[in-house]
Formats: sequence, structure tokens, C-alpha cells
Amino acid sequence: MLQSNQQYPDYDQSNTEKSLLQLLLFVDQRSSSDEQVRDIQSYLQSLHSEHSFKLDIVEIEKQPHLVEFLKLVATPALVKMAPTPRQTLAGSDLLKQLEKWWPQWKAASLYPNIDSDGSSIAEESGSTNTAKDDYSRKDIELSDEIFRLQQEKEELEAQLSFKDKILAMLAHDLRTPLTAASMAVETVELSEKNEELEASKLIALKQKLFLQAKNQFSIMDRMIGELLHNSQSANARLAVKPKALNLQVLCQEVISQFDVRLKRKLMNMVIDIPQDIPQVYADEELIRQLMGNLLDNAIKYTPKQGKITLSVLHRTNQKVQVSVSDTGPGIPREKRERIFEDSFRLQRDRSQEGYGLGLATCFQIVSAHYGQIWVDSSPESGSCFQFTLLVYK
Repeated sequence: MLQSNQQYPDYDQSNTEKSLLQLLLFVDQRSSSDEQVRDIQSYLQSLHSEHSFKLDIVEIEKQPHLVEFLKLVATPALVKMAPTPRQTLAGSDLLKQLEKWWPQWKAASLYPNIDSDGSSIAEESGSTNTAKDDYSRKDIELSDEIFRLQQEKEELEAQLSFKDKILAMLAHDLRTPLTAASMAVETVELSEKNEELEASKLIALKQKLFLQAKNQFSIMDRMIGELLHNSQSANARLAVKPKALNLQVLCQEVISQFDVRLKRKLMNMVIDIPQDIPQVYADEELIRQLMGNLLDNAIKYTPKQGKITLSVLHRTNQKVQVSVSDTGPGIPREKRERIFEDSFRLQRDRSQEGYGLGLATCFQIVSAHYGQIWVDSSPESGSCFQFTLLVYK
């Protein structure tokens, strides 16, 4: 019977030397290649009755290191591992290639003393064959070691790049809560000098502003904590702690952080949140950070006396959709797909402070909540950033 393993073990040169003819068939999950793979297997099945060989079927998703090691560029692919030299067949005409090469593979496995050109190898050349085998073994071992070192190099580079991005994100995202906290403290200072303000109103205002500043400092503390946690691993994810969350209350709190900036630019802030909007299942501080980034961008890029709209829509039984739109310059169509990438910045942003990572952070937060985020925009017509969150049930 045809031997077929779905997971091929790590390549072992000693095993290859003991077996006359060994084949690896690399397949993927594309339905378009199923028929081709079945034809190849059927053909090999018919060949097995005339000549014994070993076939292992390898799913490339489960054995990516083998794909890299053998330098495969297309699937399905058939690799003759033994007898040496190794040979790879691939392409849409793989079956025709196999039919062409099969007689030579069969002969090479039946008559190991016949060279690839069909000439006989003299007995006295046995020492030369041994030297060739030793060279082939060392060549494979060296290739494997180079591959391992290359993988380690790429992992180290990824870790360094990750930490650079985390530091840049921290520098960018700390600016919003820091500005809000500073404005709250500044407003308290100004209210102290306002002699017309009643004592009771002054106390209430102070309490509100102190609470706002305290919340912002808590956000900064959490962000720094996450930086320290995430810096331990390049593969670390956001620490999401979801719970039932009232979006209406949260949105009002976030908007209040930007009151001073909105007034300075004489902006019209429109809020459209239905009273019966359901709670969502989300991490309060991460969604606060997400909303803060979107509103910060909207205010930054909308001219004076412009309009910003924050709306929430109960889209389906499972999802709530949040939209933040502005009347700014808009985003060119060709740039919209890249707007959420790390460090991607539009030409208009080159003179602005920041690292261009705010929207990348938004994308990560929404993705961590199993939602989607996108932008609808056109030049000179403003932008509308929208994202979805799961309804709490």
C-alpha cells in the first residue's frame, strides 16, 4: 500500500540513506489544487505495484520549516529526497514532469552504482562515493544550521522593531491623557481666580475636574504598565479585560476631556447616542483610549468652526457601531487601506508632531475586541472612522 503521513517528521539524513526511494508531496489547503493532488496520488499508487518507494504527504501549514529548508516556491510540489541528489518538481504540469522523471528515479534506486547520466561507476570508486555522501550530509547539516541562525536573526530583529514601535506608541498615546489632565488642572487654577463664581459651583467644578485629571493619570499609569508587560515579548497582545460597558456614559466622559480644545477652535460637537443603546462587552480603558485617539485626530485635522459628529448605532443583535466623523481635508482613496498601518503617515501629517501610530493602536484595540474598523472619506469632504464592538449578553 501507498505510505502516506499527514505530518512528515524532521528530515533525517541517516534514514534517507537506508531507504532506496523517498518522496515528499507538499500540499496546501487550496481547493483549486485538490484535483491535481488526487491525480498525482493516483499515479503514484499505480507505480507502487511495480516498484517500492516511500511517500510522505506534507501540509505546508503544519511544516513551514521544511518548506523554507527545501526552498519551495509553489505547491503542490514533489521532492525526491533519496537517492541523492535531491530533486524538486512543481508547477501546473507536475504530473507530466513526474511521468518523465519516474524511469530515471526508478533506475537510480534499483541500481545505486549508476550515475545520473547512466554511466557505470567503477568498484574502485567506492571511496569517492563515500566522500560524496559525506559531503552531501555535511552540506545538509550546514544548510540546516544556516537556516536556524537566519531564523534567530529574524526573531531578534522583530523583537527590536517591536520594542521601538511600543516606545513610539507610548510617546504618542500618552500625549492625549496628559493634555487632558493638564487642561483640567489649568481650569481649576483659572476658576480660583474667577470671583464671580459661586462657592458651591466652584466646589462642584473642582471635584469634576480633579476626577477627570485623576482618570487621565490612571490611564497613563496603565499604559506605562502595559509597556513594561509587552516589552517582554514581541508576540505579546493587549491585555484585554472585558466587562459590560455603557457606551453613552463613556462617550460623554471622553468628549468632556476635549471641551477646552473644542471651544478654542469654535467647533460644533454633535452627539447622537440613542438612550436604548445596549451595553457592549469591552475593556473600558482600552475603548477610552480608542475613542480619545479618534477624537484627537478629528479635532486636530478639522479647521476652525468645523463640525465633529460622534454617533452610536445598534447595528445588529450582536454588534454596536460607533462613528466619529469630521469636516476636515479627508483621506485620499489610495491611502485608506494603509491608514491603520504602523508608522504610516499622510503627507499632510509630516509637519505634525507624533509618530503616526494612533490609528495603528486603534486597529489593535478593535481587533483585540473581535471587531472591525474602517474609514469612509474623500478629499475635502471629511472623514468618518467607524468601528464595531460586540453587544453584551
